[in-house]
Amino acid sequence: MNNLYPWGKTIDETSVSCRRRRLMRRHSFSIFFVLLALISTSAGMGYGQEPKRILSVEAFDMLNTVPDTYLVDIRTQPEYQFVGHPFKAYNYPYLFFTTTFAKDDEKPSYQLTKNKVFLEQIGKVFKKTDNLLILDRDGTRSGQAAKELLTAGYKNVFDVYDGFEGSEFPAFDDPNKHKYYRQLAKRNNIYGFEHRRHSGWQFWGLPWTYDMDPKYVYPPDLGVPQK
Repeated sequence: MNNLYPWGKTIDETSVSCRRRRLMRRHSFSIFFVLLALISTSAGMGYGQEPKRILSVEAFDMLNTVPDTYLVDIRTQPEYQFVGHPFKAYNYPYLFFTTTFAKDDEKPSYQLTKNKVFLEQIGKVFKKTDNLLILDRDGTRSGQAAKELLTAGYKNVFDVYDGFEGSEFPAFDDPNKHKYYRQLAKRNNIYGFEHRRHSGWQFWGLPWTYDMDPKYVYPPDLGVPQK
């Protein structure tokens, strides 16, 4: 015979009921934290999220080993054609070259203007789950474009931060070191000062070409009606 509590339930029945309530509370807390994590992830997608930074040699390895991986060269069309580009690199300029010549920062140069349909054109070819390796000359534009793609909902965006040609030599991430060593290099006429190819795709000896395959040319330039 089971012992009874004053309210009429047996000890066994009460124990089972307590265990059930504890399990329900645990499940409720688990569901709450899962939902909270999902909400936090969704809210943070593209906002404050940084693209993964990789070197050119890592990008090349991914192209050879990871499915659904594509190299997107965001340099201008003249750079893509006349400086050269990696094999099978899709050209989607983040900025366009202009005929406006002006003093920009310290160096006079032809100006660039934003490609207003950059995301639209990318979206016509690539899925938001594709691995997109974003490459420019030296990592300046690629970081900006990669962040913009993340904000637009692309999940796997990689900034190939050493670029196709690399930064002007010497280059340091620390701004103080960068300024100091560039002053030393200039003052002492160091060989290669302000020249590129001390880092980047070409520095690593990775395959590149001058050939212009229509498959990889910026689609609006082909004269084919766009959807």
